[in-house]
Amino acid sequence: MNTSVMLPAVHVRAPGMLTLVLRVGPAGADGDHQLATVYQAVSLHEDVVATPAEEITVSTTGPWADRVADDETNLACRAARLLAEASGTSTGVHLQITKRVPVGGGMAGGSADAAAALLACDLLWQTGLAREELGHLAAELGADVPFALTGGTAVALGRGDRLTPALARGCYHWVLGIRAQGLSTGEVFTEWDRLHPDQEPVPHIDDAVMAALISGDPHRLAEVLGNDLDDAAGNLAPAVQQVQQVLADSPALASLVAGSGPTVAALAPDHPTAVEIAETLRTARVADHVEVVTGPAPGARLLESVREDEA
Repeated sequence: MNTSVMLPAVHVRAPGMLTLVLRVGPAGADGDHQLATVYQAVSLHEDVVATPAEEITVSTTGPWADRVADDETNLACRAARLLAEASGTSTGVHLQITKRVPVGGGMAGGSADAAAALLACDLLWQTGLAREELGHLAAELGADVPFALTGGTAVALGRGDRLTPALARGCYHWVLGIRAQGLSTGEVFTEWDRLHPDQEPVPHIDDAVMAALISGDPHRLAEVLGNDLDDAAGNLAPAVQQVQQVLADSPALASLVAGSGPTVAALAPDHPTAVEIAETLRTARVADHVEVVTGPAPGARLLESVREDEA
């Protein structure tokens, strides 16, 4: 490990994500479902600032801070401990997280925190690990964490951690209808199993989805969006259905649940229309929070670091 130059602060940003397509297969012996997913990182992000400390600690601010435990169960804290063990680092770190991605909203905010923490601690401690090695550690933390590292648009298979980058031309404009009360991913999949006793053995992503992404045309993408968990999330959180009903009468090209919900994402043809759709949702008061975002966004990346001789 190279410790010739100490960095007193490292600021890393990582994106939340949407599932443009989510196909669900049956659960295996381990209880995990086989998935075929298209992820897209979006501009709603998490910020992590890492500073040297005697121990590994975490604190959280932002709109969703009251929903997060600042202890060893925090996924960012777990990421730092995993990296310290893998790299042989004995130095501690304090991780200051600013949360903007909803907790339990189906947008992998915790995974973004973990990815940002991995990169921030790697830079702070100067571990010298390759990005590929960080990816392996990310997969140990959770199925969505590797994508939060890479960002962009990707196809994911298995549990969602076998990633293949996907070519997505253009910029897509999304409106998010967010519910303050999140959903348990496990409960949503249990409801999915109840609703679908006979499931396709191997889920897959249709070629039409990839063609739509390559086209860069939001109208073509709208035709292939889909989430198998829509009905399950709607059954557990009726507010999901209320948001979708309002969006059906708006200029949105299409809408779907983000991940396991309950966030609902609507695709707009352009930014002005996205702003119009967002105002429609706010006026209808069917969502607790409304955000306008764009995708694809980059993965975890350094925003700022300061060397000790510059501090």
